[in-house]
Amino acid sequence: MKFIGAHVSAAGGVDQAVVRAHELEATAFALFTKNQRQWRAAPLTSEVIVAFRSACEKYHYQPGQILPHDSYLINLGHPVHEALEKSRDAFIDEMSRCQQLGLSLLNFHPGSHLHQIDEDTCLQRIAGSINIALDKTAGVTAVIENTAGQGSNLGFRFEHLAAIIEGVEDKSRVGVCIDTCHAFAGGYDLRTEEECVKTFAEFDRVVGFRYLRGMHLNDAKSAFASRVDRHDSLGAGNIGKTVFSWLMKDSRFDGIPLILETINPDIWKDEIAWLKSEQH
Repeated sequence: MKFIGAHVSAAGGVDQAVVRAHELEATAFALFTKNQRQWRAAPLTSEVIVAFRSACEKYHYQPGQILPHDSYLINLGHPVHEALEKSRDAFIDEMSRCQQLGLSLLNFHPGSHLHQIDEDTCLQRIAGSINIALDKTAGVTAVIENTAGQGSNLGFRFEHLAAIIEGVEDKSRVGVCIDTCHAFAGGYDLRTEEECVKTFAEFDRVVGFRYLRGMHLNDAKSAFASRVDRHDSLGAGNIGKTVFSWLMKDSRFDGIPLILETINPDIWKDEIAWLKSEQH
């Protein structure tokens, strides 16, 4: 069973994200549980929590169909101690919010070395940050997203993801989300079925499908191996539709949220319907 949806707005309250997903006829969705461009947010009230959980129940969304995303400000590999502590505190808060809402996953970008520490040190720092957050929360899996590798962002190689997982003590609460646009920009070709097979064989060898807990389905405006993060609508970019059709027919991608972050929300409903139709 494929869970297919989009990253919907939580404007007006997190429960409204559930309603918006339902309106798209989505079987999965992603959301921010707070403003992604601010460090602090008001704590979730019991009313907000009840409203969200009730909406999920009403529209039949289980925790495994929902892939919340943390704030873009957080850098779990920050080279500067004070900034690292601030990011870690914010990440623990994000994990706690998911726990309160009854969610089981939290998707995040791993972090950046900012050209001040080497890659290995930064990757170890990210793993250390995850360990701290897992220790202070329960029931929520930290889901590391691969990146396009813009600037000093790590996570654009499968080896980076594997190194972070290696450093996480509780392997049952760590996973990965593969973004197709990021993978393509990071140098993993997805334009033909042959390349898809090759790329995901590499993923399985380096990381392992057992850690795949979600995907972001995005075409790319950016060029192959450009390390530039520019999403596009399905079939409109440089990847084309082949990979998305291929994914829909492969059972290894069953049972996880498959989330659109494509650039035109007006056609999300159509994109979701097309993805569903490609399963057969």
